[in-house]
Amino acid sequence: MRPIAQTLLYDDAMRLVMDAGHPIDRAERIALTDADGRVVAADVTATVDVPPFDRAAMDGYAVVAADTFGASTQSPKTVVCVDRVFTGQMPARGIGAGECIEIATGAPMPSGADAVVMVEETDRAGDQVRVMTPVYPQQHVGRRAADIAIGQAVVKAGHVLNPSRIGAIAATGSLDINVYARPSVAILSTGNEIAEPGQPLAPGQIYDINRFTLETIVRRHGGAGVALPITADSVEELSAALDAALVHDIIVFSGGSSVGERDLILDVLHRRGTVHFHGIALKPGKPTVFGTIEGKPIFGMPGYPTSCLSNAYMLLVPFLRKVARLPSWRPLTVEAPLTRRVVSTTGRHQFYTVRLVDGNAEPAFKASGDITSMANADGYIEIPAQTDVVEAGTIVIVKLF
Repeated sequence: MRPIAQTLLYDDAMRLVMDAGHPIDRAERIALTDADGRVVAADVTATVDVPPFDRAAMDGYAVVAADTFGASTQSPKTVVCVDRVFTGQMPARGIGAGECIEIATGAPMPSGADAVVMVEETDRAGDQVRVMTPVYPQQHVGRRAADIAIGQAVVKAGHVLNPSRIGAIAATGSLDINVYARPSVAILSTGNEIAEPGQPLAPGQIYDINRFTLETIVRRHGGAGVALPITADSVEELSAALDAALVHDIIVFSGGSSVGERDLILDVLHRRGTVHFHGIALKPGKPTVFGTIEGKPIFGMPGYPTSCLSNAYMLLVPFLRKVARLPSWRPLTVEAPLTRRVVSTTGRHQFYTVRLVDGNAEPAFKASGDITSMANADGYIEIPAQTDVVEAGTIVIVKLF
């Protein structure tokens, strides 16, 4: 046994973790259909005007605005309809004074016309159109390049793509875009007791949970998780697994970070690189290791599922989002009264899961080894290190998963 001699305050650990994170430089070109949530790597500049022509903004009649001045229900102005134009076609002719063309919303404006009268403001008999309301020049007309002009930056580098930004890029005729690559995260579950789900359990074994929770959280926060084979508790196997993992941007071990004889991540890190800390004043998740090897950040997470996943929220998520160039994570929060008293550990920052029931925050934490401490919760509260008790009825801020 090698007890943790001294734990680092959570804020100090977080600072060391974030200082080791560097925004990714690799970029790739992907289809717009796959681009939601990705970060733009280079400004997208329009090569066409949007719209590419003046167009009708209403169904009605394209007119010379001056022909409608003074029109009213009692004294309408009459113009002659000489043609019609629909969307997807160009007008066959222009108009002059006293003429109009029937036009559909979105159809190109004919030459000579400078406004559209809404069909509801007209009365037609044959080719004679009586206009009941005057229009001013450019009324109900969408001007060429009113939305996007040639040479304009449609989205800029660093923007996170969403449906509207993807739509703006599509409006310029592009089918793909340059984005920053997702950081590649190697995920390694360690321990002789860990078995792959789908395989029979040998005596003394449990199924791997952490690989699946970590892959999910990595994917949700901008990374590409790559699960490597389960690794046994030996320095040789851990070192070989590390060699395979070093092709990735970030490496996350689960298990092997504690103080037992077979908790060997610390030994491998000391041999191969730099240990920045071992042990955080955090509950759950005290036996956490962070280091670097060949410039690659290495997280050694506790093996207990709730400890591992809670530390992923507290440490890995902000780090990963920085590397992925995503904005800082701001989870949705709910204020609610705590249903019963919670006793914390003075000196350790606590991550404590709760479920929301009828507007109240009900404690859900069972034990750090129980995944249902998280699975049966809606979110978590944070209890500062200097707080030892949170009384029932206290209004707490619940951060939703």
